[in-house]
Amino acid sequence: MFIEYRLEKLFKRIPPGVTLPLRIVLWNGREFNFSAEPTVTVHIPTLSALRYFMPPDLNKLAVAFVDGRIRVEGSIHEIFRIAEKLVSSVAPNKPARYHFFTRHSHKRDREAIEYHYDVSNEFYSMFLDRNMVYSCAYYRHEDDTLEAAQEQKLDHILNKLMLKPGERFLDIGCGWGALILRAAKKYGAVAKGITLSKNQFEHAQKLIQAEGLQERCSVELCDYRDLPGAGVYDKIASVGMFEHVGLKNLPRYFGKIGLLLADDGLVLNHGITTSDVESGEIGAGAGEFIAKYVFPEGELPHLSLALKEMSAAGLEVSDVESLRRHYARTCHEWADRLESNRDRAIAITDERRVRIWEAYLAGSSHAFSHGWINVYQVLACKAKNTASIPLPLTREYMYRS
Repeated sequence: MFIEYRLEKLFKRIPPGVTLPLRIVLWNGREFNFSAEPTVTVHIPTLSALRYFMPPDLNKLAVAFVDGRIRVEGSIHEIFRIAEKLVSSVAPNKPARYHFFTRHSHKRDREAIEYHYDVSNEFYSMFLDRNMVYSCAYYRHEDDTLEAAQEQKLDHILNKLMLKPGERFLDIGCGWGALILRAAKKYGAVAKGITLSKNQFEHAQKLIQAEGLQERCSVELCDYRDLPGAGVYDKIASVGMFEHVGLKNLPRYFGKIGLLLADDGLVLNHGITTSDVESGEIGAGAGEFIAKYVFPEGELPHLSLALKEMSAAGLEVSDVESLRRHYARTCHEWADRLESNRDRAIAITDERRVRIWEAYLAGSSHAFSHGWINVYQVLACKAKNTASIPLPLTREYMYRS
């Protein structure tokens, strides 16, 4: 009875007027209904599982969900929405946890990438588009499919870079190869991609051979720090990569890009940033969960830090575009697709892994929707040679089909 009293006391802290469509079912069959029509039901099978609610935060609730300490019924989006509403309503304000820099050695970075990306290509194919693009899509119209929006994103990047036939193009962190294939096939560039994921490398190689693009397209299993040469590439893109670099390594990262870029070249950095300029944390404990279960070694800079380090590396920023709302929709669609393929996904991985990705994708959609995190495309050139960069006076050129 004491435990039940504590649970009742906790939920009495929900402010008047806040509707929480939640039902909690205890191990003894007792139910707590916090609205007349609950959309999410949480089954707490043991006394010890109650600790995740005393008080709750998103990290503790996600850990309980992933590890099967609790059982939850409802749409994954609704589950996360109710969890966030619960935490913000009844939990005390949690001080920001300042991020301690990680070392980001070659070995640690390779292991982190392998952990996240080398689950299996088949697993990712269950929620990504047909081209296996694992970054923010670009929706030009409300009724765009994910497939169309991802191709539009590829073109949006390459159009911003004004990529031309015969130009040397580098994609740092090329994923499964969609951007380099697009650059070579549609734009006629000589495209090269690098990745630390063996699964991505092998998949991209097969696609290049299947398309007969070996003369103009290549992929390497390579760390960006090990790329040789200076002024080697006319255009460089990095999409969803600098989140893995580490805050203390941003000078080295942008410095390497500046070294590799031709004097009259352009670079586009597309990456997720935190909206918390002070601590760099993601709200209500969500960042702790992501760091432990999803992106080990990942660190999100604030946009201001990214721009500062680009400038310090001799790169002049020409254009900045937020795609936050686009990423909210992208993650929402990924979560829906994974949910519809849940049984297949469990069969080729395991239920715990699937629950991690369910929580991560739905949580990311919520985080982008509510401005906890953002994603920016930043276009830049070499500051010392801005006079020779033929950028148009307006942004209209970026939107050609």
